[in-house]
Amino acid sequence: MLSKKENEYLIEQITRLKQEKKAVILAHNYQRPEVLDIADIQGDSLELSRAAAKTEARVIVFCGVRFMAETASILCPDKVVLLPRADAACPLANHITVSQLNDLRQKYPQAVIVCYVNSSAEVKAASDICCTSANAIRVVNSLNGTKQVVMLPDQNLALHVAAHTDKEIIAWEGGCPAHCQLQAEEVRQMKAAYPRAKFMAHPECDQKVLELADCVTSTSGMLRYVDQSGAEEFIVGTEEGMIHVLQVAFPEKKFYHFPRPMICQDMKKITLASIVESLTKMQHVVSVPDEIRKPALECLSRMMKLG
Repeated sequence: MLSKKENEYLIEQITRLKQEKKAVILAHNYQRPEVLDIADIQGDSLELSRAAAKTEARVIVFCGVRFMAETASILCPDKVVLLPRADAACPLANHITVSQLNDLRQKYPQAVIVCYVNSSAEVKAASDICCTSANAIRVVNSLNGTKQVVMLPDQNLALHVAAHTDKEIIAWEGGCPAHCQLQAEEVRQMKAAYPRAKFMAHPECDQKVLELADCVTSTSGMLRYVDQSGAEEFIVGTEEGMIHVLQVAFPEKKFYHFPRPMICQDMKKITLASIVESLTKMQHVVSVPDEIRKPALECLSRMMKLG
């Protein structure tokens, strides 16, 4: 734990380096509180993808995990994209390979392959259309004339979509460690402890957990739900970094997390010090080669055209 003085020094360094390098800092909602606090833009995958496409900065510092930095590189090939920690990966994204995807395409030749944004650039390039947790249902239901859809790599998201479409959903058996371990009994215990609280769950959670939710939505959706809800208390069923985002946005409301930690260890690898080092040395550049970037861009663009 750094002292207040040490943190202030690092923040000063980041402010100076941003100006020198003409950089913008994007931070996912699961980042450390101190990283979220210094970010120019914070949000979920869809919001940050759009921000990456629109920014006029020369350098994008992506405080997230590798697939997010790859997405920024796909959308912004003329910009330098930095991932402050080169080892900030995504276990969910690592659940599917291009070889496995190609096997699925051979097995289900009539199916449209929808890949979650939480996937590698290579997997995006080999897929038909991308989705996020915020728009997965809308993406699948937009596929007019399609009866069969392969969704990968998150099984829980695919099963959630299956309950909201008449299309046949074939789900790949991947999952997010931070979400899929949450059990329905833990939710019941929390609801009993906080009977006035609304329970918000991320669609990467188990289906039995989602059945207990007052709202199933992405992290950006959670912010909207709290804003529009008349409730004053909320149980937050996603990675614990979201608690800080919600508390900053709604200081008058109460947010409860589960006793057992729901933590993405890779998200938490990024610190103020690693941002300073990355900007100082311009290290950990994430760049997607054109032969992968172009088809991956088509996959992402099909999603983004839906709004």
